[in-house]
Amino acid sequence: MDIQSIKQRFGIIGNSPQLNRAIDTARQVAPTDLSVLITGESGSGKEVFPQIIHQFSSRKHGKYIPVNCGAIPEGTIDSELFGHERGSFTGAHESRKGYFEVADKGTIFLDEVAELPLFTQVRLLRVLETGEFFKVGSSKVLKTDVRVIAASNEDLVTSIQENRFREDLYYRLNTVPIVIPPLRERGEDIVLLFKKFATDFAEHYRMPPIKLTDDAREILLNYRWPGNVRQLKNITEQLSVIEQERLVEAETLKRYLPDYNIDKLPALYRNAVDEKTFSSEREILYKILFDMKGDMNNLKKLVNEIIEKGADVDQVQKDNEKLMQTLHHNTGDYIETPPEPEKPEEPAPAKKDENPAIQDTEEYVEESLSLQDKEIELIRKALDKHNGKRKYAAQDLGISERTLYRKIKEYNLE
Repeated sequence: MDIQSIKQRFGIIGNSPQLNRAIDTARQVAPTDLSVLITGESGSGKEVFPQIIHQFSSRKHGKYIPVNCGAIPEGTIDSELFGHERGSFTGAHESRKGYFEVADKGTIFLDEVAELPLFTQVRLLRVLETGEFFKVGSSKVLKTDVRVIAASNEDLVTSIQENRFREDLYYRLNTVPIVIPPLRERGEDIVLLFKKFATDFAEHYRMPPIKLTDDAREILLNYRWPGNVRQLKNITEQLSVIEQERLVEAETLKRYLPDYNIDKLPALYRNAVDEKTFSSEREILYKILFDMKGDMNNLKKLVNEIIEKGADVDQVQKDNEKLMQTLHHNTGDYIETPPEPEKPEEPAPAKKDENPAIQDTEEYVEESLSLQDKEIELIRKALDKHNGKRKYAAQDLGISERTLYRKIKEYNLE
């Protein structure tokens, strides 16, 4: 079965390459008995992939048991997974089979596996390696043939470093890794999911489906979606029920997005920015400004040496041209090379207040170093260079066309 057929069968919406890659990996690993570890943020849809693997495996006629490890109290997790004998603890009035015994020849999905206590992790490791386990309160070895698929929204490597997860269990579970992309990295899938949810809720509540204006669509695409698909579904349902107007404006949508403040977002706000990460646009602009600052210091130093020691006009001109070429090379089109001064007919010693090269240099020193001014200048130059074609201007600037469109509106550069 191809990827598109799998999407239709399991109700998966989206066409992003990362999502397609995850589905294809699940399809290929399904016929084997390898353990699979599924990672991804909360609400990204990890629970669908164990079902894909189970349904396309030779165990599809066996039981499929999903277990949320974080929802079971620590004192009873062993009994739930491995069973217990009568009288093994207070309240154990009769013996009970655990999930590993019930799911023999089938599949167990351990969701939020990082929440398992360490002593339970030891028991799970033994099942994975030998297929053997003990019931709580029993010394009799039992055998089971179960395929284990685990999932976690935590970074298990960090959990290992913090001694909250066993390293040997991690490598045993992570035989085949499947990474589910967060919603903010799935591009146009966000719009497709919104339309699907809007249609479903319209049918459920018997009302016309909600739609988005162009500005609201841009906000939908650029919001970070910390709750991923689950959050998008909830917000779509809220809009469908609460809003009377079926065409949702940008300002209306903002009210439903927690902590949405466009003034706090960086130039490329599709990606998260924390203390260790900067957006590529800001990084480039900072580098340009730092390079310019270094070149300015060198230029000032040269001017002072010329003024103090004196030099002929030819030598001043050559040194100035060399510096300007270096400056132009470092900053690209951001700096205009000053016009070449006219050479006097008879060379004469340079005067402190009559040297054209020095005058041009002083003009550049006073140029604004505002980050916003530089960004506006870059955008204008790129648009002029490509005759107003935003697609090619965005490629030249190294940003997305959507980001360029937002910047043009923000700076009123229409």
